Amino acid sequence: QFSFQENGWGASLAERLVRKCDVVNRGLSGYNTRWAKLILPRLISKSTGAESTVAVTIFFGANDSALKDLNPKQHVPLEEYAANLKSMIQYLKSVDITEDRIILITPPPLQESAWEKECLAKGDKLNRRNATTGEYAQACVQVARDCGTDVLDLWSLMQKNQDFSSYLSDGLHLSTKGNNFLAAQLWSCLEKKLSALPSLLPYWRDVDHTNPEASLL
Repeated sequence: QFSFQENGWGASLAERLVRKCDVVNRGLSGYNTRWAKLILPRLISKSTGAESTVAVTIFFGANDSALKDLNPKQHVPLEEYAANLKSMIQYLKSVDITEDRIILITPPPLQESAWEKECLAKGDKLNRRNATTGEYAQACVQVARDCGTDVLDLWSLMQKNQDFSSYLSDGLHLSTKGNNFLAAQLWSCLEKKLSALPSLLPYWRDVDHTNPEASLL
């Protein structure tokens, strides 16, 4: 949901793809795979036009990996999380969106001290752990291997030889730097899928102003 806010990764991709294709945001704040699996047919159906869908990203795990005893509403057990991802991939394939157009994204790492401050401010205890989030990230990578989709292992990439705290605004959600990082990494995956897309309409200087119909119709 936050990907289309100012400096969000979804907005960055939409800007890159102006006049080539529309980037449609169906992310919902706070949702987990258990809920997403149920509503996916409402979000994407055969009538949506699978033949014109060039890529679909599935980005879950931060909420599923919440600790069961401290956040039972959002928590989804690890095995069910993996099964739900597989179910969503199978559904997309059933509406003719093939696995080569699906990209799974793992949850980002959790900066525990920063997120603990957020929890304590609400009168709660720390309700997530980075090591636990990592288990869900590994499961997401394994689902991608099993199902033949691409995967962006954000959890590993953000922690690779660096302090990842600047990628997160509050220990959990992406900062501007984190959004830029995800957008850049995702573009590397998407570029080969989208590089051949033509511009939808000609650049304005290329329109014959004396006979615009010849250029535009």
